[in-house]
This record gives sequence, structure tokens and C-alpha cells, in this order.
Amino acid sequence: MNIDSILQIITIISAVLMVLMILLQQRGASLGAGFGSSGELYTTRRGIDKSLFEATIVLAVIFVFSILAGLVMPTFS
Repeated sequence: MNIDSILQIITIISAVLMVLMILLQQRGASLGAGFGSSGELYTTRRGIDKSLFEATIVLAVIFVFSILAGLVMPTFS
């Protein structure tokens, strides 16, 4: 296995996990919130919601860096 295939695997896995993390996050808003009529105030994230949010950010950073590394790697080899 070379570094290029490892970067592709990391990119695919991080993309799939990031999509799953985004889908797992729930906002508790009704259908009207999608049209701009949300009546909720600012609330802080707690517990598992905060952990999912932070894990999504970490996965997004890994995803972006793996894509950038994949773009830069061919120029060095």
C-alpha cells in the first residue's frame, strides 16, 4: 500500500463518518424552522450533542487535510 491509497481510504472513511455525524445531530426544531420561523432562543450544546458536534468538526478537518495532502503528494513523487 502506498501513501496515495492510504490518503484515499482516509478521505472516504472521514467523508462517510462526517455524513453520519451530521445526520445524527438533531435540532429539535419543527418544520416551520426550515422556513425561517424558528421560535427557539440560543441554547448551548450539552452531553452527547456537544460530543457529536465536536467530532463532526474533527472529521471535517481530517477530511479537508486528507484532500489537500492528496493534491500535494503527486507533486513530490
